[in-house]
Amino acid sequence: MVVSVIVVGAGSRGNTYSNYGTLCSDKLQIVGVCEPKESARKKFTEKFSSIKSDCVFNDWESCAATNKKLADAVFITTLDQMHKEPAIAFAKLGYNILLEKPMATTHEDCVQINQACQENNVVLAVCHVLRYLPAFQTIQKMIADGVIGDVQNIQHLEPVGYYHFAHSYVRGNWHKESESTFSLLAKCCHDLDLLLWWMGDRTCLAVSSFGTLQHFKASNAPKGATADRCVDCPAEVEGACPYSAKKIYGPDKKWGKDIEDLEDFLKTSNYGKCVYKMDNDVCDNQVVSMQFDNGATATLSMVGCTEKFCTRSVRIFGSKGQITCDDMETVTHFDFNTRKTTVTKPEIDVPEEIKAKGGHHHADWLCVESFIKAVESKSPALTSPEVSLHAHFLAMHAEDARLQQTTINVASKWVIGGAEVTKHEKPKHMAAFKPSDKPAHHFEHPDETKLKDQRQEQMVWEDDDED
Repeated sequence: MVVSVIVVGAGSRGNTYSNYGTLCSDKLQIVGVCEPKESARKKFTEKFSSIKSDCVFNDWESCAATNKKLADAVFITTLDQMHKEPAIAFAKLGYNILLEKPMATTHEDCVQINQACQENNVVLAVCHVLRYLPAFQTIQKMIADGVIGDVQNIQHLEPVGYYHFAHSYVRGNWHKESESTFSLLAKCCHDLDLLLWWMGDRTCLAVSSFGTLQHFKASNAPKGATADRCVDCPAEVEGACPYSAKKIYGPDKKWGKDIEDLEDFLKTSNYGKCVYKMDNDVCDNQVVSMQFDNGATATLSMVGCTEKFCTRSVRIFGSKGQITCDDMETVTHFDFNTRKTTVTKPEIDVPEEIKAKGGHHHADWLCVESFIKAVESKSPALTSPEVSLHAHFLAMHAEDARLQQTTINVASKWVIGGAEVTKHEKPKHMAAFKPSDKPAHHFEHPDETKLKDQRQEQMVWEDDDED
C-alpha cells in the first residue's frame, strides 16, 4: 500500500516529514499541499512532482471545502495555535492525521481534536518524535524488563541551545505566549511524554514547577546597546554579543541559508532585532518536579542558554542499577550487583541520505514510518492522542503550578503507559477554577485574520528540525 498525503503547512517541519516520500515513494506519496506563502508553496510543489495541480491550495480551508477525501492522510504542520480547526475538519472528512506537537495550545482544543478523530475512526499520531529514537526505546525496554529494578528517580535535561532559543523563543514565532503558547508546552511536551513512558504504569500524583524569563529582557542588555537592531548596534557591543543576528543568520551561519535579501531581512524582520529589545515573555529556563504513586520522582529541566542544541541528557536511577544517555544515541548501564558497565549504541535503520540530515537524530523519519504502518493496519500509533493527552495536560498542570507558586495535586485516574485510556475529562484542578481564575496560559485565541497574516510571514526555515 502506498499512503497518499496532503501536507498542511510547507514550512520546515512539513518538509522534514515529507522527505520520507522522496526516498520511499513506494510507501508514501505526497499528492497535495496547503500553504499560504506563495514562495514556500512553489518550492514545495517543485520538490514533489507527485503533487497534482488540483491539489495545490492557498489554505487548508479551500482543501477541506472540496468536501472530498483527496488523500489517505494529512500532515498538519502549521503553527501550534492553528492545529485544532484543520485537524477536526480533516478528521470529519476521513483523513488519517500526523499532527505536529503540541496537539494544540489549550486543554479544550486537545480534547476536541482527540474526540473528532475517535468519532470518525481515523488514525491520529502526534509527533512526539523522541519516542521513536532507538536509544530511548532501548531505555524503555530496559526499564520494562526490570534491568535496573524499580525506577526511583529520572533526571531529564532539555538544553535548547543559546542561538536556538534566541531564534525561536525570543525573536521567532514562539516568543510571546498570547500569540503561541508557553515555552514548556511548545518545547517540552514530548520530553514529558518520555518521562511518563519510562515510568510505565505509574501515575503522576503531583507536580510543581519553577521558572522565569531570566536573561532575555531589557535589564540584561549590554552597556552601550542602545540600538533596537543588531545592524545598528555599536561594533564593539555587537561583536561581544553571542546573540547578534549578524552571527546567527546568513549563508554561512546557523540559520537562514535561503534568505534572499539578508540586508533587508536584518533591517525589517523580528529576526534582526536585539534580543534585549523584543516583547518576548516566555520562560527561558524552567524546572518541573513530579511525584508518582509509588514514591518515585522525576525532574525535567528546560534551559535556553546552553552549548548543546536540543541533545537531551538523561539519568535514570533504579533499585538495581543506573541508566545514562547524554547524546540521544548511546545508552550506558551500570549494574549495582556486578558493578559492571555496559554501553549500547542501537542501530538506526534509516537511509544514508537521512543520516546526513539528522532530524532529532533521525527520529522524524522513524515517526513517519510508524505512522504509515498505523494507517496501513488501522491500529493506534505509538504516540496516539490518548497517550499524548497525558503529556499535554501535565505540561499545563506544571505551568499552573509555576504561575500559582504551588504544588498541583494531579491525582489523575488515567493509567500512564500501555493501557488503553478511555477517560478524557478536564484535570481536576482546572475544572475547579472559576472563569475569572483561569490560569494565564488558558488565553483566548488571537484574531484568526492575525493568525493567517502571521502564518503568511513565517519563514520556510522557521521551525528547525532539532526541537
